[in-house]
Amino acid sequence: MLSDYRRIFSPAGSLLFSTAGFISRLPLSMIGVGIVTMLSQLGGEYSLAGSVSATQALAAAAIGPQISRLVDRRGQRRVVLPVTAVAVAALCAMVLCARYAAPDWTLYVTAVAAGCMPSMGALVRSRWAEIHSESPQLLHAAYALESVLDEVIFVIGPALAITLSTAAGAEAGPLAVAVLLAVGVVLFAAQRRTEPPVRPEPQRGGRCALRIPGLGPLVLTTTSVGVVYGSVEVTTVAFAGAHHHKALSGLLLAVYALGSGLAGAVFGAIRPRRAITRRLLAGACAMAVFTAPLLFARSLAVLAGMLFVAGLSIAPTLITTMGLVGDLAPAAQLTESITWIVSGLSIGVALGYATSGWVVDSAGASAGYRVPCAAALLAAGTVCLALPRLARAGAR
Repeated sequence: MLSDYRRIFSPAGSLLFSTAGFISRLPLSMIGVGIVTMLSQLGGEYSLAGSVSATQALAAAAIGPQISRLVDRRGQRRVVLPVTAVAVAALCAMVLCARYAAPDWTLYVTAVAAGCMPSMGALVRSRWAEIHSESPQLLHAAYALESVLDEVIFVIGPALAITLSTAAGAEAGPLAVAVLLAVGVVLFAAQRRTEPPVRPEPQRGGRCALRIPGLGPLVLTTTSVGVVYGSVEVTTVAFAGAHHHKALSGLLLAVYALGSGLAGAVFGAIRPRRAITRRLLAGACAMAVFTAPLLFARSLAVLAGMLFVAGLSIAPTLITTMGLVGDLAPAAQLTESITWIVSGLSIGVALGYATSGWVVDSAGASAGYRVPCAAALLAAGTVCLALPRLARAGAR
């Protein structure tokens, strides 16, 4: 079964674009914490730093699908290079505004412009879908690999951004984001051999991909998954702090990511037998079950085990969601459709940050785990209610 991971790289150029995609996606995990660290290091209030970071994240979630729609219509190379130039220029402008104490509104303007970062995860998965369109099992393994790489990215990226901004200068984190984004996207765009062709738009062309039957419930589901992920991060930091070991929160979150990454790797190596909609329902229900024990954590050691178990359902659920998007969306709208899933996840993470922070402040650290439990139940309920619709849409 593990041979599938070797076979996905058999086509020429596949390893190169996947590697370039990894480099270009790394800034996604660095930019939020990089902005917060830079502004706080330069003497700004955390409220300002957090709101500027949130502005960038929300702008990326709103602009990303529009960029991906252009990618579907005009091709990856023609679109990602100019929009990346805008994002890199905006990040450099933000650094200058922060360094020279420009008015706060300039930080928000540059944060919005920095939201022009292309959704490289969607572009990478679109290439895999093109290469392995005739082999569902290899495409399943490719999506699993990318989900595991996403976990690695979100373990490495924040630590790298914080280390750079605290050790090499406040601006080093955002500048590293700009450099990695520029280098990664240029390398990715240079891989012309594996770039998906531009296809004619489907009937009623120009419509938003959210109108594709079944895609809306999937976006709502991944938004709930994002709330789970974001609220677990915030609450775990607060829980570790309440137990006087806040420095261990990074290790605890790494255990959470490890559970998700390992489950994703194993899931990708297994040849699926049940219908993909049933697998999605199983993943969402497992997430609700595996997250519930977090409510009863009483020590950091016990919490570590619970976080590992809670992480086991995250990657398989997202892998199955991406596979189902490939079944629902026409090839001419695949990149935009995947980007809506990514945007839903990003919005969910931001909502998870805000909601869990409010619950922790008002009811205590342990109570914060009510948020991911409620979000996991919402995800399972959404899939359950949408299952007939998803099955019909997939059959069409």
